[in-house]
Amino acid sequence: MNPQPDFGRVITTLHHQEPDRVPLAEASIDYAIMSQFLGRPVSDDDVAGQVEFWHRAGYDYIALTVGLMRPGGVTRDSRISQVLQGDASAADDDQDDSWNVWKKARIHTPADIEAFPWQAAAQLDFSKFYQAQAYLPPGMKIIAMSGKIFTLSWMLMGFENFAVSSLQEPHFVRQVVERVARIQLDGLRQVAAIPNVAAVWAVDDIAFGSGPMLSLRTLRELIFPWYEEFGHICRQHGLYFFFHSDGVLWPVLEDLIHLGVQALHPIDPTCMDIEAVKARVGGRLCLVGNISNELLANGTPEQVAQLTRERLRTIAPGGGYCLGSGNSVPDWARLENYRAMIDTVLKHGHYPITL
Repeated sequence: MNPQPDFGRVITTLHHQEPDRVPLAEASIDYAIMSQFLGRPVSDDDVAGQVEFWHRAGYDYIALTVGLMRPGGVTRDSRISQVLQGDASAADDDQDDSWNVWKKARIHTPADIEAFPWQAAAQLDFSKFYQAQAYLPPGMKIIAMSGKIFTLSWMLMGFENFAVSSLQEPHFVRQVVERVARIQLDGLRQVAAIPNVAAVWAVDDIAFGSGPMLSLRTLRELIFPWYEEFGHICRQHGLYFFFHSDGVLWPVLEDLIHLGVQALHPIDPTCMDIEAVKARVGGRLCLVGNISNELLANGTPEQVAQLTRERLRTIAPGGGYCLGSGNSVPDWARLENYRAMIDTVLKHGHYPITL
């Protein structure tokens, strides 16, 4: 299968109209899945292999990271990990974990802010965006993956420290968030000028299965103004604005629309009813994802195909829906189940939906 990419179908969908077929969309696909799909190794530095995968799997874009941390987990290849691995002050007896901000917080006090290697962290690498230009087939674009403003801030501080300090020392927390956000925004401004970048996908988990991780007031004062600036940069450069967060997002749906978000991912199937979300914001937010990761891991290809057809039947009509997983495609997903999802869209996702 070698589908013809056309980012125009994504644009049509974002405008809540029906393109030729429902677009496939993912924020992150593990390199192990790419390797299994192509039948050869694909790695972080193999840009040609990544483009080949996204093309052959039926996507209209390739996702590339700009900023401090790529989506899909805490990884050695993220910029923040590279900086901490090379920072002598960050080393400890467990050298193998010296890069891992999930396991070891770095900023405990206001004094730690000045000691942190921000200047080195801000030296972002855009080489993959330029390398990809030679491999993109006609019609295929790049989505720049960014965000992690809240996530990286609390990882650098430790979640408990972040939460307590947001009440007791809010200025301390604001300084950390601002340092992270300004690096991400500067990277976004630079990547927006690179050819064939068509959209920005901000990834930042701001909610649990029970609701937002922070109070609405804190989100609106501390985090959302930075994403409002994301939206402003996107509008300036004619880019589309996607946003990812797991968890229950009912209390912030209107906020996200106000920020300029045009597509929301993944409509977490463990705690949100996508039909109810469409009834609430259909026509204002394009919905992305929602195919259960648990099913991709533990179900059968027939079960995955059945759920995919159900989403095509109930959510896709009228446009405003890109189909994909309920989070990302991790290395523990079964390849045959992933194939069942994408193949069902490529076979049955043509408009008008007649399932």
